Amino acid sequence: MNALKRTLTHALAGSLLLILHPSGGFARQSSDAAKPSAHQAPAVRDGQHDFDPLIGKWKYHLKRRLKPLTGSNTWVELTGTGACYKVWDGRAELDTIEVDGSSGHIEGLTLRMYDPESHQWRLYWANSKNGIMDPPQVGEFKDGRGEFFAQDTINGKTILVRFVWTAMTTSSPHFEQSFSDDGGKTWEVNWITDQTRVTD
Repeated sequence: MNALKRTLTHALAGSLLLILHPSGGFARQSSDAAKPSAHQAPAVRDGQHDFDPLIGKWKYHLKRRLKPLTGSNTWVELTGTGACYKVWDGRAELDTIEVDGSSGHIEGLTLRMYDPESHQWRLYWANSKNGIMDPPQVGEFKDGRGEFFAQDTINGKTILVRFVWTAMTTSSPHFEQSFSDDGGKTWEVNWITDQTRVTD
């Protein structure tokens, strides 16, 4: 009986010791878990102010291919003005353009909206001629170059559309629109815009 009591006493003492003083192995695991991993992903770039350089008034020079994806290389030129307005403290912008040339009049707008979760922009273009917003171009800036993509239809055929913005921080930002009818293997530029800031 005394042997049983001694065994129970030793077992109880051992249990209390484990509760009050956890093993070194457990302590090391907890300590290691608290340390930052050497393989943590780099912080995602916040691009919500990427289009801020466009805020203000502009003069536009626009070149437009009249019949894209037909083999035609006939271009027309248009000139005009526009303005870009900040919305939601830069997380969205409204950009307007009005240009004229030998091919007629174009009046349009682009609504740009930033998604803080995906860190990407959605660009919605609308032409006053039909009052319809095109499917959004989705993308982001990397190393000063912004690329935005969408799927659309032209002449009954599904195509890819690409917007490219460069020279954003200069006095003449540059924009190009291209179409691809082969899944993005090749691209044909059909719209080029250079703009110059208007100073009051």
